[in-house]
Amino acid sequence: MKLKVCGMKNPNNILDVAQLNPEFMGFIFYKNSSRYFNGVIPELPQNIKKIGVFVNATFDYIKGIVNKHNLQGVQLHGNESPEFCDTLRHAELVSASHHEKLEIIKVFSIKDTFDFNSLEPYEDVCDYYLFDTKGKQPGGNGYAFDWSVLKNYSSIKPYFLSGGIGPNEIDNLSSFLKRPEALFCHSLDLNSKFETNQGLKNVEKLKAFKNVIQNEVKNL
Repeated sequence: MKLKVCGMKNPNNILDVAQLNPEFMGFIFYKNSSRYFNGVIPELPQNIKKIGVFVNATFDYIKGIVNKHNLQGVQLHGNESPEFCDTLRHAELVSASHHEKLEIIKVFSIKDTFDFNSLEPYEDVCDYYLFDTKGKQPGGNGYAFDWSVLKNYSSIKPYFLSGGIGPNEIDNLSSFLKRPEALFCHSLDLNSKFETNQGLKNVEKLKAFKNVIQNEVKNL
């Protein structure tokens, strides 16, 4: 099980979290977010993928941010169309230092139910889905949706599980990971439940959580 730590802001905190070697680190480029990132990302280990989070941003804005920070992926939280995702995925966006295509994570928000047929147009134009809790804000609402909804997941595309995941969710996560609907759960998305302040992560809590989850996965 991979981990993505999202909503990073403070350079020193970014480096401290990087020592835990999460597979992904997320930086929010949505100006209405309290975790909006407007700094310089310090140099990170090459095994950590930098993901930019956007909400209904223009192609040119995303292109500029990707090139500025040499991002490896984008997470799209708005109403981005399949055509928009496809354009991003095949565009020459990244710097000349590496030539891999940009990874696309398309977000879908869930409350009580969800029509998984709505994913079909995105099957061939994104690399991952991310399922988050539907709330007043486009992400970062701090509470979980009913994961049992995912029993109706009909795709084989790997997905990120998001929405209020924290240290108190260990038992629920342990149960979830044993169920068939968790087969394609690629990564857990961690944010507000590990913060001491908005954008500032508690490294010790993240470390303890990572250790527990790794042990849970080994026992599956």
